Amino acid sequence: MAGEALGFIGTGRMGGPMVSRLLEAGYAVIVYDTQAEAVRPLVARGAQEGKSPAHVASHADIVLASLPTPDIVKAVTLGPDGVAGGNRVRIVIDLSTTGPGAAKQVAEGLKSNNITLVDAPVSGGIKGAVNGTLAVMVSCPQETYEKVAPILKNFGKLFYTGDKPGLAQTAKLANNLMAAAALVITSEAVAMGVKGGLNAKTLIDIINSSSGRNSASEDKFPRAVLPGTFDFGFATGLSYKDVRLCVDEAEAMGVPMVCGAAVRQMLAITNAKFGASSDFTSIAKVLEEWAGVAMRG
Repeated sequence: MAGEALGFIGTGRMGGPMVSRLLEAGYAVIVYDTQAEAVRPLVARGAQEGKSPAHVASHADIVLASLPTPDIVKAVTLGPDGVAGGNRVRIVIDLSTTGPGAAKQVAEGLKSNNITLVDAPVSGGIKGAVNGTLAVMVSCPQETYEKVAPILKNFGKLFYTGDKPGLAQTAKLANNLMAAAALVITSEAVAMGVKGGLNAKTLIDIINSSSGRNSASEDKFPRAVLPGTFDFGFATGLSYKDVRLCVDEAEAMGVPMVCGAAVRQMLAITNAKFGASSDFTSIAKVLEEWAGVAMRG
């Protein structure tokens, strides 16, 4: 399998490390990104540089993509000079978070060009991409899954969710909503503790030894909030996009999202206040300002 040529579109903070893992595994990879500086180090390591998504898709049987928004995914796959215009590609693996609606739309558009979509969003952040410890949620036909599993295993642990496009996206949105919710509620709780006279680190240590522990208290707070660096590595704009998608999809299904709507509002405030490119741990900064405290330790 490692002798097969792969394409990879979107070599940013997540895509770049994933391409590196494919190169280390012995795959030949042709890469494309709108930012030349994102491609340069990978070309220096042996990747071939593509000129466009269609060019990549004319030089690879399987094309992977790691892109920031549903609209960009649709443009790259189905738009002018997009992947669907390539004359070689037969499978597209979308590692982005787009929501089930967009995944179904892309799958239908690719199908008309005899291309199969593998819906494969990932979770675990930049650290997981670098170390190959991502959770990779996958939905596609079973026979396609058997073909792509050896490739995807280079990124982390695989979870096959079924053969319908969008199932993996639903799983990813559920996870990302909970990750953001954990950050919001932990920020509120620690801000209250500090305002009441507790040391922030002491309170986090207590939470992590008690029933309130969660991904924010165990990882994001010690790494990015307590030191005041706010550099966990996931953009506020992307988290806001994911939670909006999740709440919108849930409401369309008839599933109420009372807490989800509150988390979306907190991300809307953080996004407006600190910008889409800020780190999503900046949610804690909002609480610090509102409560008049600094959560350090």
